[in-house]
Amino acid sequence: MNSQAAIAHSYRRIATETASPAQRVAMLYDGAINFLERALLGFRNEDPLEFNLTIHNNIQRAQAIIRELNSALNLEAGGELAATLRRLYLYFDWRLDQSNRLKTAEGIQEIITRLTTLRDAWGEMLLRHELAGAPAR
Repeated sequence: MNSQAAIAHSYRRIATETASPAQRVAMLYDGAINFLERALLGFRNEDPLEFNLTIHNNIQRAQAIIRELNSALNLEAGGELAATLRRLYLYFDWRLDQSNRLKTAEGIQEIITRLTTLRDAWGEMLLRHELAGAPAR
C-alpha cells in the first residue's frame, strides 16, 4: 500500500470509528452505492474475465453491505419503518443477485437509484437532528 492509500485508509478507519451509528448507516449506503457504480464500470470491459470479475465482485460487496444493514434492523423498536426497510433490503439483495447471474446493468442501476434515495433521506434526517441539537443515534 502506498503512502497516499495508507493515509486514505487511516482516515476512513478513524471516521468510521468516531461516527455515530446513524452516521455509519449513511456511510454504508455510500459504500454500497460506490461498489455498484464500480460494478457498472465492469460492463465496459472487453475482456470476459475482467467483465465478469468486476461486476461479480462489486455486486457481492454491495450485497454484503445491504445484508449488514438488514441484519442490524430492530423490528421491535423500529416498527413499520424497520419492516419496510427489511422488505426493501431483501428486494435489493434479490435484484442484485439476479443482475449478477444474468450480467445485466438495469437491476444495478435500479438499486443505485433506490439506495441514493434512501441515503439522501437518511442524510436529511441527520441534518435535521444536527440542526435541532439532538444527537443522531
